[in-house]
Amino acid sequence: MTTAPPISPRLLKGALIGVDLFNPLASIIVFQYNPDTMTRRLEPRSMTGADGDRGEAYRLSGAPKETITLSVEIDAADQLADVNPVAVASGVGPSLAALEMLLYPKSLAVIANAAIAAVGGIEILPTSGPMVLFVWGPSRVLPVRVGAMTITEDAFDTLLNPTRAKVELTLHVMSYNDLALTSPGNALFTVHQITKEVLATANIFNSAQNLGTALQL
Repeated sequence: MTTAPPISPRLLKGALIGVDLFNPLASIIVFQYNPDTMTRRLEPRSMTGADGDRGEAYRLSGAPKETITLSVEIDAADQLADVNPVAVASGVGPSLAALEMLLYPKSLAVIANAAIAAVGGIEILPTSGPMVLFVWGPSRVLPVRVGAMTITEDAFDTLLNPTRAKVELTLHVMSYNDLALTSPGNALFTVHQITKEVLATANIFNSAQNLGTALQL
């Protein structure tokens, strides 16, 4: 009698999504491999500085400033083995380009602004990049700004297209302190904070149980 193989859980993939009304499919990056580690740094937004009023020491002006750092690996080996035409022609170039486009304004907007400036236009606003969402599971969808991106290309094909690369990302979480009230990112961050509050409340039961165990010893 043979037993059925165990059913492995479906692994969700992290992603970065650039939301742009004019080119919605330009920057959708689903991580090929989820990073093994992710570092999060939180700094409180306090109301006072070093010489501030002592009565304001615990007042907060908003959500903490949060910075996320992680490394994403991209490898075209499987696609090349399957003779994927995109991988054969460009290696991991399309994936790297999608990541880099998170930092670029749209070329049409740049050209339009240059044309307006050439005919004497003034007060031209800088072009806006896409709103970037960091997706890490269904309960963590955060608006972020890409603060830094370091790309290390490790291997190349005969045309010098990169076939393996590692991308180190620094992401600054955008909260309701940073985004307009009408921004979808504002609502997403508010939901994120409410989820944290629910989780923190649930931890009360764990703490009470741990305290009871400690008192019995």
